[in-house]
Amino acid sequence: MNRRVVITGCGVVSPVGSTVELFWENLKNGKCGIDFIKKFDTTDLKVKIAGEVLDFEPLDYIRKNEIRKTDLFTQYGIGAAVQAMEDSGVQAHVDPTRLGVFIGSGIGGIHTFIDECHKMDTKGPSRISPFFIPMMISNIAAGTIAIRYNAQGPCLPIVTACATGTHSIGEAFRSIKHGYADAIIAGGTEASISPLSVAGFTNLTALTTVNDPTRASIPFDKNRSGFVMSEGAGAVVLEELESALNRGAKIYGEVVGYGNTCDAYHITAPHPDAIGGTRAISLAMAEAVGAGVKFEDAQIYVNAHGTSTPLNDKSETIAIKNALGDHISRTLVSSTKSMTGHMLGAAGAIEAIASVMALKDGIIPPTIGYQEADPDCDLDYVPNQKRAVQSDVALSISLGFGGHNACLAFVR
Repeated sequence: MNRRVVITGCGVVSPVGSTVELFWENLKNGKCGIDFIKKFDTTDLKVKIAGEVLDFEPLDYIRKNEIRKTDLFTQYGIGAAVQAMEDSGVQAHVDPTRLGVFIGSGIGGIHTFIDECHKMDTKGPSRISPFFIPMMISNIAAGTIAIRYNAQGPCLPIVTACATGTHSIGEAFRSIKHGYADAIIAGGTEASISPLSVAGFTNLTALTTVNDPTRASIPFDKNRSGFVMSEGAGAVVLEELESALNRGAKIYGEVVGYGNTCDAYHITAPHPDAIGGTRAISLAMAEAVGAGVKFEDAQIYVNAHGTSTPLNDKSETIAIKNALGDHISRTLVSSTKSMTGHMLGAAGAIEAIASVMALKDGIIPPTIGYQEADPDCDLDYVPNQKRAVQSDVALSISLGFGGHNACLAFVR
């Protein structure tokens, strides 16, 4: 079976807005969602900035008596999924046994874990919440969303660090393409901004210690020095094309390719020759060619992983150049992490939505904060200002700790 798969719904919870409309408007206009951390005291931390979600109201999506039983990462995931499902309107048109949920998280319920550890130390084991385990485990967002929508089809919470959201959408695409489901809610969610997490990433030397929100996340700039932690969720509804057309669904775009590889090289660093990243992009492009995409004639947009770390941005530039080859002259690249920060397990889903919106509206979102070119990063990164360009195909790239590489290809 080889069915076509389209996106009929989108949902966003992010530092630049917690609706798709606000998120996209702010991305187009180069609004930075990075600021000094407001949710806890950072006095003892070297890193004092992050991309926090400040406009999310859980009561818009969850009953009051359920909020205390759900970790923040699940709340964000539910918020994005509800938006996507309401946007799509697919529920009344799909057999529950053919509706799936592929929502992953890089870390899961770390706030719950930290709170219960503190309770154990100060009050003893008898005071541990009976909801501790189901609130903490990484699959619970997917499971909760499945219960919400009676989704009895495949339910797969992928965990591939920063590539989680992209892998979730890619595996959902394959499941529908090959006939295992007719519609799937897919994406990623993350809520890991806490003193413990910030300290851990800081001591790993992954985060920038530049505490200027305007100069912290500067992908591909020569002076980049690490990523900025962020949080939120992104969800899309993927649906088989014929079903979507028959019910008159709004269609954002079509998924035409997916690449999934591993560097098998290092637990955090990308392969210096970008072998795995190149192959993931090439696989997505090859599948897109099989679906009829003609790259020789295409204007291409790449939403890069673009973390603002010295190694990632250099390696990713190599991967893009290797995979695109002669098409590079018709390729524009930007990193929306310059505005959102790095949303970890949610990043790929959020960036897939940005990619599809770029195709739909004919606007390339910018890479803000870009000032000084790096000889090792020599592509057109759409610096600082959006660009009105009608792209024919968009590639969304994610590269995760553990060497996980993923790429999605979309067309209008």
